[in-house]
Amino acid sequence: MTLKSVLRQNQCLARISMKLLGTAAMSCLAGLALAGQTSIPIKADSAEPAEVSSISTKQQIKIEKRTPAYWRVTFDNPPFNIFGPETIPQMEKVVAEIESDANLRVVVFDSDVPGFFLTHYNFTPPLAESTRLPSGPTTGLHPLPDMLVRISKSPVVSIALIRGRATGVGSELALASDMRFASREKAILSQWEVGAALVPGGGPMARLPRLMGRGRALEVLLGSDDIDGDLAEKYGYVNRSFDDDKLDPFVDALATRISGFDRQAIADTKRLVDFASLPSDPEIAAGWDAFITSVQRPAAQKNIGRLMDMGLQKEPDIEARLGHYTQTLADK
Repeated sequence: MTLKSVLRQNQCLARISMKLLGTAAMSCLAGLALAGQTSIPIKADSAEPAEVSSISTKQQIKIEKRTPAYWRVTFDNPPFNIFGPETIPQMEKVVAEIESDANLRVVVFDSDVPGFFLTHYNFTPPLAESTRLPSGPTTGLHPLPDMLVRISKSPVVSIALIRGRATGVGSELALASDMRFASREKAILSQWEVGAALVPGGGPMARLPRLMGRGRALEVLLGSDDIDGDLAEKYGYVNRSFDDDKLDPFVDALATRISGFDRQAIADTKRLVDFASLPSDPEIAAGWDAFITSVQRPAAQKNIGRLMDMGLQKEPDIEARLGHYTQTLADK
């Protein structure tokens, strides 16, 4: 089956149901990395269980339960903390545990990989590893945006401690968290997708305008450039930025303080703030739908292919300066 045939099938699937939207999206996304092949060995409607790849058993997320009420969730997938289909089942278990623990009040997301908080989606695994993932239980979307919605709506307070790159999925996780604190020297946030002819799929179009206003949100999204810690604070992308040596003590002290307060009071207060601030599920769904459409366009396939040829997911300089390299894709 040719890539064009698969993409035409995915266009049809996208019109059938929200559940299939998530499946089609990941099929298209993974297909970008395989655009140079003459065929794609995938049956999107197969009922057979997906084969477990050699990378799916690698533990990429660690939970440190500092107290019953305060956890650290740490991403540890060197060298770049890339998030892919192999990460999703692990993240799903983490989110489910956060939702179900009656003692938990605060969770902090951080990283053990120098230079990278969490980055973009993994373009290299076989298609089946993405297309066979079940839809999320809350929104019916692909499990990635579904998990982000669940983190936002959880009664547990979520804090993103950003040191290194928060690009694509990393930025979207930070935006879905209740609070964000960044290293002044080492944090870089970005939504790089438009620079590669994509539309971001994890909800930043719905969340960023609520944080920083329409104009600045469009600057971040359409500029597709790197935002350092100071500018992120000025724009409202993060709550505050700190000198790097002061970031961990501040976040730890805040998380410890909140974790000592009454759980029901925390949950009720957060729920009422959510009414005034969170995007609706249909807004997140609309962004995911736009993402699906964008990944099917030839321009996106071409640009991701060019980035992969440059060394995306392999060369440290490409990942560390993604804003620069996406600019090289622009029409002259």
